[in-house]
Amino acid sequence: MSDYYWFEGIPFPKLGFGKEIIKEIRHKFVIRDEDTIILAYPKSGTNWLIETVCLIQKKGNPEWVQSVPVWDRSPWIETEVGYQTLINKKGPRMITSHLPLHLFPRSFFSSKAKVIYVIRNPRDALVSGYFFWSETKFAKNPESMKTHFESFLKGNVPYGSWFEHTRGWLSMRESENFLLLCYEDLKKDPRRSIEKICDFLGKKLDPEELDMVLKYSSFHVMKENKMSNFSLINEDMVNEGFVFMRKGTTGDWKNHFTEEQVEAFDKVFQENMAGFPPGLFPWE
Repeated sequence: MSDYYWFEGIPFPKLGFGKEIIKEIRHKFVIRDEDTIILAYPKSGTNWLIETVCLIQKKGNPEWVQSVPVWDRSPWIETEVGYQTLINKKGPRMITSHLPLHLFPRSFFSSKAKVIYVIRNPRDALVSGYFFWSETKFAKNPESMKTHFESFLKGNVPYGSWFEHTRGWLSMRESENFLLLCYEDLKKDPRRSIEKICDFLGKKLDPEELDMVLKYSSFHVMKENKMSNFSLINEDMVNEGFVFMRKGTTGDWKNHFTEEQVEAFDKVFQENMAGFPPGLFPWE
């Protein structure tokens, strides 16, 4: 069982990560204008978004998503393996990251690369994170839902505070090369969300191609796709019985929070996210 390593006040998983990589990414990695970047706080729909964008790129043809692991199609830039893959990759790249704004490559901010940032009700991200970190060996396993809840509110979980992460990236929401999506909207109206992504990326799909994207990015199809469901992950990295795609729902937090936790979370949310326009967070 690994603990965290801390970098500039933010805890990161120890397994597969390194401080030197984070430093090099921020100051030396060159983001190209033609790159597409998938960004999210952990357990907010990152893999779902990767699958959707991959299918859009291939006009709904599932061959790519059914033959290449998700972490090779859109590598995580902050991991040791992902970083090496990306620096050697030619042409337009799909890049995935959970990094907060201030640790992201400086080169991005003077590029035309397109970023899609997906946010999710942090209560659901908390619960999903609890089960994920409990069943993997990337970082310290939570002792209980209670302790994980307390750690989440303090930002003492992998990648730090949801509130700081979200505030940082939302500061870019008016930029032309930044698309904000909400997990809840993806669930409620996936077709409309796919159309938004297509418009943002300059991709045209006919109705049949869009139907294919919808079909192969659905939860039940992804859950059966070994290239997307993390069943190919090294057994040394997960506990026995690990299931990556657990529920894929909204509102599961209601099955886990006590009344006291609901009140405590609401208070912290209001304190940290005050000032954002009404309607930005569809779950509130």
